[in-house]
Amino acid sequence: MEDWIQIKGIIKQGYGVASGKSGNPRFPQGTIEMQKPFFREQGLDLDAYFSGTINVSIYPYKYEIKQAKYTFRNVKWSPHDPAEDFSFLDCQISLNTGKLLSGFIYYPHPETKPEHFQSPDILEIITPFISGLKYGNECIIEVNSQQINII
Repeated sequence: MEDWIQIKGIIKQGYGVASGKSGNPRFPQGTIEMQKPFFREQGLDLDAYFSGTINVSIYPYKYEIKQAKYTFRNVKWSPHDPAEDFSFLDCQISLNTGKLLSGFIYYPHPETKPEHFQSPDILEIITPFISGLKYGNECIIEVNSQQINII
């Protein structure tokens, strides 16, 4: 665990596109659910994970990707949009329970993403479903310093 670093974060409201809560008719089940088969085909099975993201602000910090655990290039997952690049990084999240839950930082590369851009302090986290999660909750995120820099 020596490569892991902790950072405090706050749960923020996102666009609702990843989970399908936005009501966007292009992504009725949400983008994550639509993308899962493409990621599985390339070696990352996300079936045990909730089909949405937890948006965590690490403000005043930002981050930069060093070496993702998985990177998938030119993924044509939507008939309506151009292909995108995605990276996934290991992480763990701890809420007020103190229990660490493993997950991934989900990083759609901004240079290939057509819309719904995130602030540079927002980490999008994919985990199994967490009940009782609320906007404004504090959390601790553990990230692998070999994969990401917190700046």
